[in-house]
Amino acid sequence: MPDLKKSIAYLYLQQTALERETLYNRPHPDIAPAEPFKRYPSSPKLLLPRRWDGEETNFWKLLQRRRSHRNFSTESMELTELSLLLWAAQGITGQAGSYYFRTAPSAGALYPVETYVVAVDVEGAEPGLYHFDIRGFQLEQLRSGRLEGELVAASLGQGMIRNSAAVFVWTAVLRRTMSKYGHRGLRYIFLDAGHICQNLLLAAEALGLGACPVAAFFDRELNSLLGVDGEEETAIYMAVVGRKN
Repeated sequence: MPDLKKSIAYLYLQQTALERETLYNRPHPDIAPAEPFKRYPSSPKLLLPRRWDGEETNFWKLLQRRRSHRNFSTESMELTELSLLLWAAQGITGQAGSYYFRTAPSAGALYPVETYVVAVDVEGAEPGLYHFDIRGFQLEQLRSGRLEGELVAASLGQGMIRNSAAVFVWTAVLRRTMSKYGHRGLRYIFLDAGHICQNLLLAAEALGLGACPVAAFFDRELNSLLGVDGEEETAIYMAVVGRKN
C-alpha cells in the first residue's frame, strides 16, 4: 500500500499514540459524557429467561471448534438460547457503586456498546427489531415484521443473514468512552466490540449454534434501520447466528 502513511487510519493511529513525554499535558477534547444505559421506556418488553440448564463444555474444545458459519438450517432458535447469547455478550456479572460489570471488559468500565437484535426465527419472539435492555435483562421491541430483506440490502447483499435465526447489531455511543479518553477513546470502543463479539461466538459454539461476524455494511442504511442518528450513536459491528446446516 504505497499511500499507507497518507491514509486516515494511519494518521489517526499516529495522532492518538501515547507518548511518555506528553502523556499528562497532551490536549484533551472537551466532550460531555452520555448516560451509561440506553432504554426505550414506551416500547413493548420481552422478558428474557434467567434460568437455563445445560451441560458444561470444555473451554479449550470450544476454542478449537469455533469457526465462522454461513450456512444455516431452517430450524428456529429458542428464546432461552437467545437469552444465553445476550448474557454471554454483555450480561451483568457484578456491581461496584454505579458501575455494572459485564461478561466482556470495557475501558474504564464505561461500556459504550449497545446491542440490537433482529429476530428472524426465534421461538417466543415476534420477528422484528429489538434493543437489549441490559439492566432489565429484557428485549425492547422497536419494530415488528420481517426485516431480513432490509438487513441483507444494508449488508452488501450477504444472503446468510436471510437464513439465520437472529442477527446481532452493535452500536457505539461515542460519548461514553470519548468523554474520558478523548480521541484515543475510539480505539477502545472498537476493542470493546471485539470482546463482546468473541463472547457471543464462543457462546454460540457452546450451544451447538453457528455464528459469523460481519463488518461489511452500508453505515447510513444500517443506522437508519436501527433508528440511530449515526453521530451520537452509530453501528460498528454485526454477527449472524443460526442452527448449523
